Amino acid sequence: MKMLEGKVVIVTGAGRGIGRDIALLMAKEGAKVVVNDLGVALDGTGGETSPAQQVVDEIRAAGGEAVPNFDSVASWESAQKIVQTALDSFGRIDCVVNNAGILRDIMFHKMEPQDWEMVIQVMLHGAFYMSRAAITHFKAQESGCFVHMISTSGLAGNYGQAAYASAKAGMVGLSKSIAIDAQKYNVRSNCVAPSAWTRMTGSIPETEANKARIAQRKQVTPDKNAPLVAYLASDAAKDVNGQIFATRMNEIFLMSQSRPLRSIHRSEGWTPETIATHAIPALKASFYPIERNQDVFCWDPV
Repeated sequence: MKMLEGKVVIVTGAGRGIGRDIALLMAKEGAKVVVNDLGVALDGTGGETSPAQQVVDEIRAAGGEAVPNFDSVASWESAQKIVQTALDSFGRIDCVVNNAGILRDIMFHKMEPQDWEMVIQVMLHGAFYMSRAAITHFKAQESGCFVHMISTSGLAGNYGQAAYASAKAGMVGLSKSIAIDAQKYNVRSNCVAPSAWTRMTGSIPETEANKARIAQRKQVTPDKNAPLVAYLASDAAKDVNGQIFATRMNEIFLMSQSRPLRSIHRSEGWTPETIATHAIPALKASFYPIERNQDVFCWDPV
């Protein structure tokens, strides 16, 4: 029996890149798939139906079951329609993969409010809308799971990605809250920070300094992320909840979550002066440096 036999899954942003490969593998593993994609440009503008339809055609040609959906995740009403597509087409829903996203990278001091708002609306609000639309059905059937596709930019940081990193970090908090609130209904919520050369990473300007790194990153194909997502959607992962994973080519990481590193106590309490002379000098050895993804993951994907 295939790992996702009988499951109905929604994959948002599944027309291209990582989402496409997740949808294809889930169908191969027996799931019935709602392929959601607006077919927009990288910055969220425009739109066309062909990317989602092409993935559906590919799944059907391989003997799987899938339907397209062209609604936006970025509003409450349209998220309800996406979930309803699963119910109308297949009679139930078992998993939502919150993968849809856009990119409007710019250094923070140059960022316009509309760029911030659009990225947050699609990724963070979209993950909430989709999850909230599905949770009612998960609760009623006492089963279901969410896989939120986040980013190490939201965990470790990166240049020019204030909106993107904030949205992805927000999805981590959303996932953990869902995991806590919904566990008594046998509903799970986990995060995956993927790595691949896609339209998004392809927008990185190629310079002499990063030429070798980009050449290596192009070897990291989107399909490398799909097996972990498919596993997390399966019953084999029934005891995996509230976790943060990352993938890089053939590597799978379990990522840390915020916990206290060190504490300083002063029985008489603190003043600004004693914080400066006592607390900070004692804590400073445990400060995190201002690093980026490539500093934290300082080796090539293997």
